[in-house]
Amino acid sequence: MCGILGLLLNDPSIDAAPEIVEGLSLLQHRGQDACGVITCGYKGRFYQCKANGMVRDIFDANSISRLAGGMGVGHVRYPTAGSFNNAEAQPFYVNSPYGIVFAHNGNLINTESLMQFMDHTAHRHINTASDSELLLNIFAYNLQQTGKFRINEEDIFTAIGGMMKQIKGAYACVAMLAGFGIIAFRDPNGIRPVGLATRPSGSGLDYIIASESVVADAGGFTDWQDVKPGEAVIITRNGISRRQTAPPATFAPDIFEYVYFARPDSVMDGISVYRSRMAMGDALADKVAAVLKAADIKVDVVIPVPDTSRVAALNLAQKLQLPYREGFIKNRYVGRTFIMPGQQMRKKNVRRKLNAMALEFVDKNVLIVDDSIVRGTTSKEIIQMAKDVGAKKVIVASCAPPIRYPNVYGIDMPSRKELVAHAKDDAAIAEAIGADLVIFQTLPDLVNSVRQLNTDIKTFDCSVFTGEYVTGGVDEEYLAHLEGLRSDNLRSKLSALVNGGAAHADVNGHPPGKDASFGTGASTPINGSDDTVGLHNSWNTHS
Repeated sequence: MCGILGLLLNDPSIDAAPEIVEGLSLLQHRGQDACGVITCGYKGRFYQCKANGMVRDIFDANSISRLAGGMGVGHVRYPTAGSFNNAEAQPFYVNSPYGIVFAHNGNLINTESLMQFMDHTAHRHINTASDSELLLNIFAYNLQQTGKFRINEEDIFTAIGGMMKQIKGAYACVAMLAGFGIIAFRDPNGIRPVGLATRPSGSGLDYIIASESVVADAGGFTDWQDVKPGEAVIITRNGISRRQTAPPATFAPDIFEYVYFARPDSVMDGISVYRSRMAMGDALADKVAAVLKAADIKVDVVIPVPDTSRVAALNLAQKLQLPYREGFIKNRYVGRTFIMPGQQMRKKNVRRKLNAMALEFVDKNVLIVDDSIVRGTTSKEIIQMAKDVGAKKVIVASCAPPIRYPNVYGIDMPSRKELVAHAKDDAAIAEAIGADLVIFQTLPDLVNSVRQLNTDIKTFDCSVFTGEYVTGGVDEEYLAHLEGLRSDNLRSKLSALVNGGAAHADVNGHPPGKDASFGTGASTPINGSDDTVGLHNSWNTHS
């Protein structure tokens, strides 16, 4: 999962970087491995700062001050398709046929055939294992087919439309053309979120593009609009143009965005994440009541696993007229555990991340509410913590159904054999995580909890629960290939951690720990001089 952001200010004399960095901090939950910003200044010159690490660690006052220009693109990342190499921090950049910057959230499922196309037909070099760099080069290749020194909006729409015919998978993207403007587009199924908003500025407007609406809210932007599935949006200082660049397909946003990933104060595709989680709690309450009655178990207290499940747990407790308590105190300086590298590290980080308050557990039958159960590592440790401080019985209720299949669209869920629910029934899952009882939300109830807030959406991507992938093209061979890649990436990151954070040299021979192209996070002009990048030399190059 990643977070993308684009900003174009009406006044080009004001630097966009401070606001982009602030926006990335609001998207930090979407990616904690790497971050980056590229801005475009006078005469189309690009400035960049990107590296592995959190936003607060990579960007300080000095690095931000060197990111000149009134428009830019930002990205926060954790990898699903590439590796953990510094060189794969986004945004990416190419200078042919034009200066193009690119950031991507999602995952392609036909990368292998696309790489062959790049090698044998497009003759463009891909320097990393990231499908985001691949996407950028396909976009650049399609723009190059115009054969024009100066392109216009029609050329860009045509290039994006051609690209959407070639690529398959999930993608929400933001791009920037030197001296021209910023661009956003979304895959025809709308699996990954992206939207835009405006803010009055002088005699014109500032524009923002982001993965979640919370970024626009914080910046004083209004009139948030989601980019439609298969739609492309071009924004310049002259205004905004929108075009449907792909034929209609099944609109199926990933339901896991609402279950876990998105911030509760965001609205995506017309659905309040907060309200959807309230509805999940209400629906789960009915299931819990029925199961507890059948098992003849009386619950004394409802306790959420912070933070995502709080909203649902509170609604559940209110509906069942049970006491709601905060039994776990969270250390907010430890990252999300299911994307931690290695089982032992995940287990250790659960104890670092949460501490159980004995007074809320001792001699009680406790109902712990969680948003979902993935590997089961967190659940197992939490249940043991509750029992260690005196809980009599621990029942776990999940706002999501059992997760039995990998996510192939940009969420780094593990191989099937690592998923605790894969090929297990509820009783076997409870035994695996040490619970006295486990209760899962039904899939129809989950879908209805989200869909009732926007009935225009007829379906969601629920592939992690059903194994049915909305794009097609996902078979046993592909899943085995994906699991192999994730295993290799895990070994790479573990090796880097063992070696004190160093990474192997990349294909160009750059030393460990250093970005393949542009250093280790220092803000620098990309071309290292005062020359313009690519073919652009003014804000009016394109016509």
